[in-house]
Amino acid sequence: MSMTETLVPLRVPELGPYLGKLVAGTERAARWIPLDEVRYQLATRIIEQGGEARRLAAAADHSSALAVLGRDAWRDAWEGAVDTVVATLANRLSVQIDAEAAAVKMGRRRRTRLKPGASAKRAIAIRLSASGAALLPVLDEIEQRAAEVVAANLSDDAVERWQEIQKLAARRLEAAWFDLETAVDGEVASWMRAMDEVARWRKPLWPVAVVALVAFGVAVWLGLIFGGHIDPPGWMARLWSQVFAN
Repeated sequence: MSMTETLVPLRVPELGPYLGKLVAGTERAARWIPLDEVRYQLATRIIEQGGEARRLAAAADHSSALAVLGRDAWRDAWEGAVDTVVATLANRLSVQIDAEAAAVKMGRRRRTRLKPGASAKRAIAIRLSASGAALLPVLDEIEQRAAEVVAANLSDDAVERWQEIQKLAARRLEAAWFDLETAVDGEVASWMRAMDEVARWRKPLWPVAVVALVAFGVAVWLGLIFGGHIDPPGWMARLWSQVFAN
């Protein structure tokens, strides 16, 4: 963010109380995908950015303080959390599919095709990122309010407007996180159906049936030859004579 310094004192709000349950967590049942660590890291990142902004504001480095809690900083925190959730989900799905496939003796090549690959991960990331749709407009407004702070004079309430949009961003981040958790539940449910199909998979029986049928046919044919019902082919007669001639 390229800005000239403002003479208006910059007071950075405490964001922890506005992150709500993003900090405290919920009493929801344990998930198949553990997300508490990612949630805690996201909340911690925002709180630490607020602390750094206060330090910079106290040193009268207002441009840096505004940048630390600027649009890009909020967006990077959210996208980083989404990326971590996608990686965690994809890894857990791969492990589970491997376990289910090994239990039914599914071949490695086939099970690899069933696991989330690069395209599936991108699709998951797009769906999960959509949980932050309500957050993004607020981030654009943060940029606008920060510019107003820089242009403000001592009689303006630009800082108060900037403070309020920061608080709103924290509340929207909390809501986006819980929408993300719901989206993860939906992804898990979808993949669980696929894993149930893996668990029900059995090796096809037709190769065994073909081998058994061929073996039965050969046995009948040899029985007819040795029983004298049909003449053996020339190559068999020659082989037979050579073997027993020795």
